Amino acid sequence: MNISTEIEQFILQVLGGSDEITLSRSELAQYFSVAPSQINYVLATRFTLSRGFIVRSKRGGGGGITLVRIAADGDLVASQLKEVSEADELPENRARDMAERLHAQKAVTDRELALILASVSESALKGAKESGALRRNIYKEILIALMRK
Repeated sequence: MNISTEIEQFILQVLGGSDEITLSRSELAQYFSVAPSQINYVLATRFTLSRGFIVRSKRGGGGGITLVRIAADGDLVASQLKEVSEADELPENRARDMAERLHAQKAVTDRELALILASVSESALKGAKESGALRRNIYKEILIALMRK
């Protein structure tokens, strides 16, 4: 397991069933014997809005971090549809994060998640011009179908 994954797992364990925690960036960095920038990297890549988190940072005083888990509501599919509709394209990692959030919030089954991930994968869109725009259109149609579910 790489250090970023270890840090992510540690933070998720501390978060547990809570919706919000406050951590010290410098204490985390010291605990894992890494630079504070490594903590920033984990927060920026593993605790994103598309994965259901908001990260608030404070300057000074050890670099306080408040991590908030966004509560799932019945409008998750609709909010993703709005977001995707406003975008020009959808990168694969963003589509994957959004689909995994739907799964984590029980909006899609394991099988539906697998089908969504396969349909928006880079390998499925290999050779397509403007694959990000095509991926956006595919994911948008999937969300529309889910709203009819």
